[in-house]
Amino acid sequence: MNSWILTVLCILIAAAIVIWNDRKTKRTVNRLERMLDAAMKGEPLEETFNESRMSALETRFAHYLSSSAISAKNVAAEKDKIKTLIADISHQTKTPITNLLLHSELLAEGALPEDLRDNAEAIHTQTEKLQFLIDSLIKLSRLENGILTLSPRLSPLQPTLQKVQEQLAAKAAEKGLSFTLQNTDISAAFDPKWTAEALCNIADNAVKYTRQGGIAISAAAYELFVRIDITDTGIGISETEQAEIFSRFYRSQTVRDSEGVGIGLYLAREIISGEGGYIKVTSRVGQGSTFSVFLPRT
Repeated sequence: MNSWILTVLCILIAAAIVIWNDRKTKRTVNRLERMLDAAMKGEPLEETFNESRMSALETRFAHYLSSSAISAKNVAAEKDKIKTLIADISHQTKTPITNLLLHSELLAEGALPEDLRDNAEAIHTQTEKLQFLIDSLIKLSRLENGILTLSPRLSPLQPTLQKVQEQLAAKAAEKGLSFTLQNTDISAAFDPKWTAEALCNIADNAVKYTRQGGIAISAAAYELFVRIDITDTGIGISETEQAEIFSRFYRSQTVRDSEGVGIGLYLAREIISGEGGYIKVTSRVGQGSTFSVFLPRT
């Protein structure tokens, strides 16, 4: 009898311990959830801890969340500083660059000796280069710091490809190059404005480094991706350099004397990758290149 009572007592004690531990665990989990919710909302965490009812894990988790919240605030403050700096650079450089372009054009139109006319044209060319560089760096900084966000949406490709052709057809014609576009009814998920920027940077390089022949743009659809090909008959890219051309400010030794700042392809890759796509290049020296831009279909 005593043995039976002892057994029942042990069972009751064990059940009580299980229930107590279960409730304690639930309270700890509930407190962790409240702390996590507060951290996600940016609200202050609980500062009064009773070690008799709070596990060491709970304490460490609270410290981690506190430090994470401070880090998030510091990152937000740094982004605000960068945003202000970018805005200041954009504002402060716009007027002097515009004035340089205007006055160099006025000088070139006047009655100048040939050597001075060449100097005026050189000033105009270098100012345009500076303007492109500053604009590109500002766009890139906004993308990299999350100030500017891409907004991909299901859209037809044709208007964007048409825009690229229209922007560069005149430049190609000045060099005696053809610029063709294969019409398409394919749609993909992309940000029309920024994808046009990326494709223009690629096509502009194609025009820049093609001496004869032309540039062609086409598109093809696959199950998950849409491929846009920008093909030229230009100087081509060596296999060893194909992995380098998307680096920031990279300029091949073969084009050092040509116009350019080495940021267009880098910006193009940042835009396309930000939309969930990627860029692939195939090329042979002296036989041209094909830049394939892959964009998700949905």
